[in-house]
Amino acid sequence: MKQNENRAIIALLFVGVLMGAVDISIVGPALPSIEEALQINTRFSGWIFSIYVLFNLIGISLFARLSDIYGRRKIYVLALAIFAAGSLWVSLSESFSFLLAGRAVQGFGASGIFPVAAALVGDLYPPEKRGRILGLIGAVFGIAFLIGPFVAGVLLHYFAWNFLFIINLPVAAVLIYYSLKLLPSAAVISVNRIDWGGIVALGITLAALTFGLNNIDASDWRSDLTNFRVVFPFALFLVSALVLLTIEKHVKNPIIKFSFFHNSQIIIVGILAIATGILQACFVFIPKFVVQNFSVAASTASFMLTPFVLATAVGSPVFGRLIDRFGVRVIIITGLALGAAGFYMLSLTGDSREVYYMSGIVIGLCLSVLAGSSLRYVMLNNTAVEDRAITQGMLTIFISIGQLTGTAVIGSLLASGNAKNDFRIIFISIAVILFALGFLALRLQDTERQKQVKN
Repeated sequence: MKQNENRAIIALLFVGVLMGAVDISIVGPALPSIEEALQINTRFSGWIFSIYVLFNLIGISLFARLSDIYGRRKIYVLALAIFAAGSLWVSLSESFSFLLAGRAVQGFGASGIFPVAAALVGDLYPPEKRGRILGLIGAVFGIAFLIGPFVAGVLLHYFAWNFLFIINLPVAAVLIYYSLKLLPSAAVISVNRIDWGGIVALGITLAALTFGLNNIDASDWRSDLTNFRVVFPFALFLVSALVLLTIEKHVKNPIIKFSFFHNSQIIIVGILAIATGILQACFVFIPKFVVQNFSVAASTASFMLTPFVLATAVGSPVFGRLIDRFGVRVIIITGLALGAAGFYMLSLTGDSREVYYMSGIVIGLCLSVLAGSSLRYVMLNNTAVEDRAITQGMLTIFISIGQLTGTAVIGSLLASGNAKNDFRIIFISIAVILFALGFLALRLQDTERQKQVKN
């Protein structure tokens, strides 16, 4: 019975994470309708994505710590309820500011779904089984990018854009009902104080970074380096980061334990997580590369991303099982090698679609390793039980920082000269970075060593 209950819990977590992930990709096809309905300038419509990511980042550590203190079930249900409330808010929006507020609520609610889900895997399964389960959950993001645009296209054919968000309400209601029935309710640790100072400082730090990156004009980024609207957010980012470091060193139960970074394994994972976010940011620009390189329509370019996404979705559970069998170090090194080869192949694409599709499969397999179970597996096996949720939240923050930074840097590079040549330089540079990270990954401990960590 316990095994059946665990499977039901994994299905519950899988659908919850899928719902939060789909709500990113589902917005893209709806942007023209939203812009027309709410009279939004195209230049500002990108904030519909950015505000979601920002509040997702702000809430991650808070929900992770709350789940350690008050139990996974209560916080998972709370996160789902907030996400549902944000979905209703967005669906009723009649102005851009009201829409952004709703997206912020959605992102904040979604920030509690994945770290709690990953921590529950650590709570319910022994080390030798965590890889395959985290691989299944990691595959959600690839599946979300596959089905999100398709679902949006079908729904928009029959309904207004608001319906894309209303549909979250019955799904969230079902998830909340079964969460109350199935998820464990016991708290992991007994703590009666929350690090509110750290939470506020972390929120300001992440908000300043997001605003600074989004205020950079990709077509004139050099002059923006002295522009107040860019300099001030980055200055605030540095100051608030120092304040955060000071606060977290002196509180009893910090929202971020900088002592984690005394562990070389966690440092390596943090670096690899930022690199993973940068790789994911490349997906924003690959359709543009396809349009320019193969002279196809934008809709066709999106369809041509299918090899990337399918390989990611299929590879995540497969590599999760391989981690359980061969250890995490060899799988991560394999993933980095695949990524380096894939991006080098992409730089040599020319007018060959066969080379492009092959590189897409190889890069997708790389992402299935890095964005799937491997990094979370290392985190779970290098932290004590009471810190599982908060370290998963930290990992998600690192990935998101990589996404934000990668999008800004790559966008600036593409705006500075010949796009076709710039793409080649970007792809080769990423290949070199991934190859170099392979040597860093050699310092990861193998599975047997990790199993000796106290659970």
